[in-house]
Amino acid sequence: MPALGAASSLAASGAVGVASDLASTPDDRARMLPVHPALADLFPWGGLRRGVTVAVRGSTSLLFALLASPTDTGSWAALVGMPDLGLRAASELGVAVERLALVRHPGANLPAVVAALLDGMDLVAVDPSRLTDSHLRRLSARARHRGTVLISTGPWPGADLELAPARTRWTGLGDGHGFLEARETLVAARGRGAAARPVRVEACLPAAGGAVAGSSRHLPVRLFDSDWRRERAEVS
Repeated sequence: MPALGAASSLAASGAVGVASDLASTPDDRARMLPVHPALADLFPWGGLRRGVTVAVRGSTSLLFALLASPTDTGSWAALVGMPDLGLRAASELGVAVERLALVRHPGANLPAVVAALLDGMDLVAVDPSRLTDSHLRRLSARARHRGTVLISTGPWPGADLELAPARTRWTGLGDGHGFLEARETLVAARGRGAAARPVRVEACLPAAGGAVAGSSRHLPVRLFDSDWRRERAEVS
């Protein structure tokens, strides 16, 4: 798997297309990265629109679920500053780990590392805890310019969309016995502009046997503002 030193060479060789190459494409579908159908209702654009900043709070499984469909269909992603994430868990949730660049310890130049990856990757996920507000604004602007999806694993002021698990429930256990099979997760979403209307969907992260699947239960997708604030506080 490529590390940071390989990112620029991959872009130069053509193995990884520079995201901004699509900026002049008139077809909006070319500016979308796919998401799993079970999560599609969270995104008002129908997928991960290139250039957006998405904050994923409180769920590594949800982060991997967002990376799964893009990497499985040929896109490249990078994880920055998250040394404890497990590749086996990522693979089980459908991430094509051979197209996943890991920068576990970016050092003191974290903003420069993220900026460089935004130039050559389709998706870049970063832990924002060591970034200042000024860094956050500049990196979001760079993602918009380069057409890269920027994913934060924590709060990111000005994010286009914020996702957070509101409730989770494991299935498979009987009356004191059995095996954990799937984790049903209620995911809440709210953002700016087209994403201003709060929505929620329920998906299995993971489903029985791994990967991502829709839930058999049907829940309303509308949330009141008070519901969103309470559910977001539960995972803060």
